Amino acid sequence: MSRLLQGAQFVLAAHRISQLPADQGAEVAFAGRSNAGKSSALNALTNHKGLARTSKTPGRTQQMVAFSLPPTQIDGVSLEPRLIDLPGYGYAKVPLEMREHWKLEIDAYLHQRRSLRGLVLIVDIRHPLKEFDRMMLEFCFATQLPCHVLLTKADKLSRNQAMQALAALRKQFADNSPHATAQIFSSSANTGVDEAREAVMTLLRTPRETAPAHDR
Repeated sequence: MSRLLQGAQFVLAAHRISQLPADQGAEVAFAGRSNAGKSSALNALTNHKGLARTSKTPGRTQQMVAFSLPPTQIDGVSLEPRLIDLPGYGYAKVPLEMREHWKLEIDAYLHQRRSLRGLVLIVDIRHPLKEFDRMMLEFCFATQLPCHVLLTKADKLSRNQAMQALAALRKQFADNSPHATAQIFSSSANTGVDEAREAVMTLLRTPRETAPAHDR
């Protein structure tokens, strides 16, 4: 089933949520601070090195990018699943006006998108959770949106250090984010790729407990 992700294709890049594909079917969004490895993770999960743009300059993803997946049957229901790459957040060189625009658009997307079934949050394992990471987790908790955290760049730490970071994050989830799961991940070392693919597929095939209402 996870091979479905390897059929991902670019559809469009949107400046506003109104420009995204029709709000139907099932989609999983990818979010993360700039330079956390979001584009590399997407490329690894889809086995497509050029699908998401990677750059040595953080913050290059400044639009919502939609990728289609092959039509599939999930629990007897025909779906046209998608992946949505949200703009990288928190990089100082992005103009203030642009940062404010994306803050509003990401907020609107998360609150209003009825086809959204889960969020994959990209976090650099070497650093504590930042304000943006905590904000996203709190939103997922408040709206019962399932969230799967990829602790990226795990190859930069020893195995023991990586497992300690994972255990610490899961302990936080037990108290504050019961709908969240986490794993260690490295796109360069191919660590956790299959596990992450299965997690994304689980999100796609699991209907939301409560769907947001359109108000925009």
